[in-house]
Amino acid sequence: MTTLLIIIYVTFISLGLPDAVLGSSWPRMYMDLNSSIASAGLVAMIICGGTIISSLFSARLINRWGTAHVTIVSVLLTAIALGGIAFVPNFIWLCLLAVPLGLGAGAVDSALNNFVALHYNAKHMNWLHCFWGIGATSGPLLMALFLMKDNGWRTGYLVIGVLQIILVLVLFITLPMWKRAKITTGRSEVKAEVKISVLLKIKGAKSALVGFSAFVQLK
Repeated sequence: MTTLLIIIYVTFISLGLPDAVLGSSWPRMYMDLNSSIASAGLVAMIICGGTIISSLFSARLINRWGTAHVTIVSVLLTAIALGGIAFVPNFIWLCLLAVPLGLGAGAVDSALNNFVALHYNAKHMNWLHCFWGIGATSGPLLMALFLMKDNGWRTGYLVIGVLQIILVLVLFITLPMWKRAKITTGRSEVKAEVKISVLLKIKGAKSALVGFSAFVQLK
């Protein structure tokens, strides 16, 4: 279980890697793609939209395929999208690849959060998101190493995509661990679905949503 937890931590670092890369690379990208500075907002919206959609369907996907398979496919989608972005000829292709990038990120995020919540102590949820922060910080730093060169952002995206592919291989090799974890704890991979109307009745839920919305606007 400890080895699997470490793998999940590494996966969350990988999950954070591409999240802040667009902002750091866009000052060079938009010129190479003959786009505008404001167009980054559209790409970000597409990624966020894909993340929301896959998150909403994550429970059904996990129930059918299991956390491990959903995670592998999600990371693979992310890797393909990042690798594809390295070769996009124009802004339209960037928008198209933003779709699988968002879908992959949302599904793996929901799947791993759910898995850790069900199979590990609560303290690991905090560490999980700390490791996401490491990835989100490392992404722009990694991209910065390549931006000084012509079309360096393409190399940056390609390198991050390759790192994701390596993670896919690691996750595939460790598939038996996920099965053993489920058997050891004796818990199902997804708790019974709860309606949003019921969740909103939980004390503090509405104020938390308002606070989070305000925080996002401030960012």
